[in-house]
Amino acid sequence: MKKLIFYSILIFWTILFLYPFLWMLSATVRPEAEIGGFGIIPSSVSISNYITVFRKIPIARAFLNSLFVSTMVTFGVIVFTSMIGYSLARLNFRGRGLIFALILFTMTLPFQITLIPQYILMVKFHWTETYLALIMPYLINTFAIILFRQHFLTIPQDLIDAARIDGCSEFRILFRVLWPLSVPTIITVGIITFMAVWNEVLWPLIVIHETDMMTLPQLVTIFVVGGQAEGLMGVKLAAATLLALPIIIAYSVFQRYFIESMATSGLKG
Repeated sequence: MKKLIFYSILIFWTILFLYPFLWMLSATVRPEAEIGGFGIIPSSVSISNYITVFRKIPIARAFLNSLFVSTMVTFGVIVFTSMIGYSLARLNFRGRGLIFALILFTMTLPFQITLIPQYILMVKFHWTETYLALIMPYLINTFAIILFRQHFLTIPQDLIDAARIDGCSEFRILFRVLWPLSVPTIITVGIITFMAVWNEVLWPLIVIHETDMMTLPQLVTIFVVGGQAEGLMGVKLAAATLLALPIIIAYSVFQRYFIESMATSGLKG
């Protein structure tokens, strides 16, 4: 009886959680007049809303822009933050504790504080209206540094010392010895970074104004708010579905590694 009650509660909350997503998917293929209802089974199915989205905005180009930017930032964050995390965890140098404290302090600062200085830098470097403006400011991630540091602290020091005795450089130790042991953490950092960059709207709106350079969230936001959707809820929801679908797929594939890393990253401080 206890298991029956427990699983009944889980099923109820699962349905409650999934209902908005199922309703959104259903609304994208149903007639506009039926969207106001609570049901998720349409009387007829049509992909006209998706056709309208592809016809009115260059969503395919924006998808490729977002994919390129998110992939480049994710790769850069994994490489650079793992190097910083390794140095803070396993290299002995003066001021290591102070540097880590400063890194932790930056997490308390709202991003609005650095927004204007970052934009001024982009203008000085002549990076506005380029991919560099979308990539460079995100290559260092404080949370990723902490996650890598905590994970590297759980790896036995004897393994690192053995690699040094064999003549491995610090870079080779990191990329050839520690990276294969850090797959869950790497995937977790990758998922979090990819999701954050993919969903970013404010910064692209500031530094990118050419339609061909816009990211998918930026283009969808302008499409919905700017009136191109002509007030049609089905078209707006279709654009939102196309925006959310890659993230849902990526998380569904890698969620096992994500949960494993988050469960073990804090075992050693």
